[in-house]
Amino acid sequence: MRTEKVRLYPNSIMKQQLKDLCDYRRYCWNKGLALWNDMYDESVLLGNKKLRPNERKVRNELVTNKQDWQYLYSSRCLQLAISDLGKAWENFFNKAQSDWGIPKFKSKKAPKQGFKTDRAKIVNGKLRLDKPRGIKEWSDIKIAGVKSLDGDLKVVSIYRENGKYWASLPFEVTIKHKPKTEQKTAIDVNVGHFNTPGGQITIIPKRLDRLYKRIKHYQRQLAKKRIVNGKQAYQSNNYVKTRAKLQRDYRKVTNIQRDIIQKFTTKLVDDYDQIVIEDLDVKQMQMSHVASKGLQRSLFGYFRQVLTYKCEWYGKELILANQHYPSTQRCSQCGYIKTGEDKITLAGNQKYHTKHNEYICYKCDAVMDRDENAVMNLLQLA
Repeated sequence: MRTEKVRLYPNSIMKQQLKDLCDYRRYCWNKGLALWNDMYDESVLLGNKKLRPNERKVRNELVTNKQDWQYLYSSRCLQLAISDLGKAWENFFNKAQSDWGIPKFKSKKAPKQGFKTDRAKIVNGKLRLDKPRGIKEWSDIKIAGVKSLDGDLKVVSIYRENGKYWASLPFEVTIKHKPKTEQKTAIDVNVGHFNTPGGQITIIPKRLDRLYKRIKHYQRQLAKKRIVNGKQAYQSNNYVKTRAKLQRDYRKVTNIQRDIIQKFTTKLVDDYDQIVIEDLDVKQMQMSHVASKGLQRSLFGYFRQVLTYKCEWYGKELILANQHYPSTQRCSQCGYIKTGEDKITLAGNQKYHTKHNEYICYKCDAVMDRDENAVMNLLQLA
């Protein structure tokens, strides 16, 4: 599956249709979530597990009780919304998910609104959505930023952000495996950078500092407006403009970092057949708000996600080191593992007064950089 993210340029008529579909998707989600909660409460009160909700029950109930105005919109919008709701409840019981949490109601004030459809087509280089019954004015939507339209188009996600419309176009294609290199490597992920045997890759470059300062400035401005004006602040033109600037800078940061990770992972699958990374539990690592911010900005989850699907695409082997593998505490030369007071922490070692970025083996007296030692330990798993 290859996904193309494109910019949409709808005319005034289709822009209103897309807005209505975004609102309808949110309505279906909230209606389905409320019904799901009611069904679950009923099953608990009556002590009958057969009454517990599932995707099919909720969908059938909403379809049966559809109102007349709902027939002006695509039926697939409702069905795909409830399908995603069912997946959200499944993910709720799997804490390993990056966005783990109980499904919540969608707000119309959220900066990002969208919907899905599996009946879209590409016609003459434009995106054509399925036309509901009773709608007379309908047209194809111009797209920009697409690299290739080859393959079978699957479920399309369309969303609005900062007044602009975007679409994710997933194509089912056949991808050829890359030639074998008989080489192996390992990556030790750290806050702000990734370490490899060949050097270090910076994930948070210095050019992001200016953007993060602006983001902080805009966030403070919005917070002050909310404190002074309360709920009326959302209706202010200045508030809307400031929020648009905030979203613009967030998008710039995301684009810069994802571009770095995309190029880095492509180079990895081009040059190596075996790649070793750590299976980190990022949620357990987020202790303070400072550490959480650094971890979130380092995009550990996105890096693993991209590397995983590229290894599957091109026939490469991705090896995940166990969460409890002592890559930082183990000496890569003699195999000695530090325990107790000998361990290295973020503050170094208080007993031997060593720095946090150096590894000194107390058995073979080897002196190494801590990150380089961790990379060599991971490389031994390949």
